[in-house]
Amino acid sequence: MLELKNISFTADGKEILKDISLKTDDRFVAVTGPNGSGKSTLMKIIMGITSPTSGRVILDGEDITDLPINERANKGISFAFQQPVRFKGLRVRDLLDLSGEKTDKKSFEKSCAILSEVGLCAKDYIDRELDSTLSGGEMKRIEIAMTAARGTKLTLFDEPEAGIDLWSFNSLINVFEKLYNKTSGTVMIISHQERILNIADKIIYLKDGSVVEYDDGKKVMSHLSNSLPDVACKILTEKNNCVMGGNL
Repeated sequence: MLELKNISFTADGKEILKDISLKTDDRFVAVTGPNGSGKSTLMKIIMGITSPTSGRVILDGEDITDLPINERANKGISFAFQQPVRFKGLRVRDLLDLSGEKTDKKSFEKSCAILSEVGLCAKDYIDRELDSTLSGGEMKRIEIAMTAARGTKLTLFDEPEAGIDLWSFNSLINVFEKLYNKTSGTVMIISHQERILNIADKIIYLKDGSVVEYDDGKKVMSHLSNSLPDVACKILTEKNNCVMGGNL
């Protein structure tokens, strides 16, 4: 179970997050809200990339607020960035090995299945370096595949749909639907896309650094559509260009 206790974060005199407290052990939790509402900052605090100004992060009853990123990863937290990090000299097979999927001949078919779920052929990509020769869309698909394959107790995705083409977005939805069905942990995903929000068990709606609503996914979607139509329209359409004319 993930528990956030009175999380606040201030930068350059501006309060980004304001006293956020919640608990979740649901399989699939979506975080949504207008741009600038603090979604990415909240995820980075959970991962340990950013330290909260005040408050505590609790994982399965253990206070991990002061633990570094590597120790949080060892405790079962994964993080997929909105803009994947490139590593010159590191190959796709190395990333697979790090995720626990050995890439010897015996397990090559499994590696192929992992990559094919995001529309990539293992034969073409297994020895590619994670450098500038890969497009942003290719990097995003590889990172999503690796993060999903790791299957940790808490998996964080920061806008996985950003910067990919329409075909890849449709494939991405299939990946998350499969992840939803098989995960034994919690997937937490920042998204503006209705198709992703619709499969969430719970939705956290952030605005101006505060939790406006945290409830059953269908209830929150209904409230956004009926009570806040202008806000819902903005959330679900402000990133439309992320799946148009992708950079593959």
